Amino acid sequence: MSKIVFKELTSNQIVLFPENISDRIPANHPVRIVNQVVDQLEIYSIIAEYKGGGASSFHPRMMLKVLFYSYLSNLYSCRKIEKALLENIYFMWISGNSTPDFRTINYFRGKRLQGKIQNLFAELVRLLQELGYVSLDVQYIDGTKIESASNRYSFVWRGSVEKNNAKLEVKIQSVLSDIAMQTKEDEKTLSQEDNYVALDSKALKEKLSELNNRLKELPKTHQEQIVKQQEEYLPRLEKYEQQLNTLGKRNSYSKTDTDATFMRMKEDHMKNGQLKPAYNTQISTEEQFITHYSIHQTPGDTTTLKSHLEGFEERYNKQSKEVVADAGYGSEENYEFLEQNEIEAYVKYNYFHKEQKRSFKNNFFLTQNLYYNAQDDYFVCPMGQHMTKVGQGKRTSDAGYTAQVSYYQAQCCTGCPLKGQYHNSQVNQKNRSQSSVKRAKTKSTRTTDE
Repeated sequence: MSKIVFKELTSNQIVLFPENISDRIPANHPVRIVNQVVDQLEIYSIIAEYKGGGASSFHPRMMLKVLFYSYLSNLYSCRKIEKALLENIYFMWISGNSTPDFRTINYFRGKRLQGKIQNLFAELVRLLQELGYVSLDVQYIDGTKIESASNRYSFVWRGSVEKNNAKLEVKIQSVLSDIAMQTKEDEKTLSQEDNYVALDSKALKEKLSELNNRLKELPKTHQEQIVKQQEEYLPRLEKYEQQLNTLGKRNSYSKTDTDATFMRMKEDHMKNGQLKPAYNTQISTEEQFITHYSIHQTPGDTTTLKSHLEGFEERYNKQSKEVVADAGYGSEENYEFLEQNEIEAYVKYNYFHKEQKRSFKNNFFLTQNLYYNAQDDYFVCPMGQHMTKVGQGKRTSDAGYTAQVSYYQAQCCTGCPLKGQYHNSQVNQKNRSQSSVKRAKTKSTRTTDE
């Protein structure tokens, strides 16, 4: 029987010349790429945050390398990163055997890097541009909703707040009116104003302060009402005002994450599209590299395109020559913005796919299916009657954009056998036409053909 030979264990032996861990890391390993990239980043703004004095600090460039490689390795927990710095050879190498604890990592990520992440990201993209990987001349834009970690049941809705605020104001005004009727001076004031004036918390405080100065002159029932307004109504009014201020232009927010807006997420495996606190994240890509991102509080992609492109120009001091996006971004406001900035747009209008359906094509009463004579500016209804232009109007979107709308009307719909199929009004049918429709169709057709 041959003799069995085992390799020698050297873990407990003292080594005269310690092994260099760099020799164990392949030349093309991602950790070397992260190390090389971060060494070329401009981080003077981060270094400026350090005040100096006291104990020595871990170098911010090393901390950035550790964070970047952690994210590349799908490692986001500060405690897990701390553990990796003690156990993982790649983390040991990129940190230079430095061992910051989880509190130091969390402070650097949450405080030192606050407001500087996008600048670092832009620096990285500029480096890719210098190396020839991206040109920044084209953006392929798409969005996704990312659910917030907040409690999905701790919501605040604008409609509910406005309704409760209005009810509370009515109660307050009723009580103040009753108190005002008790003195001749207040009666005179009441007869002069004679109008309902909405109160805010500041005005209510001033009114209560005035009433408290002559509290003893009022009946006991009114004294109790003033105390109730001071202790109950005023805090509620301040709460509603604070909630409306937090809402801004939004319709909802989460109490545990006030920046998150309730949005309808994509359907899960049970086909349930649920409302959850989330953020609408927009991403621009080129050659499979992410070149720009922005986070929005509005659920629709249509309202995000303009600010997303403005953010791109702010970061790189240039605008892309071309933008490619799906039908979710098609709107008159967006087309107008793209044309004004001389951006070649490949963006379908929002009902492009709907127009391809048979039910849409066979509906002869839709504006899009009516024959339009551009030279003489009139539509032709399904019965062959001309619908001439009778006026113009304006339509304002939720985002505040005002669109010009033209109205077309048939000469006479009396006795038309198709009248009941397209409207219930007793007057002649009116048709609205938006100036952007033909422009949007032109762009979308070009996109499809190309």
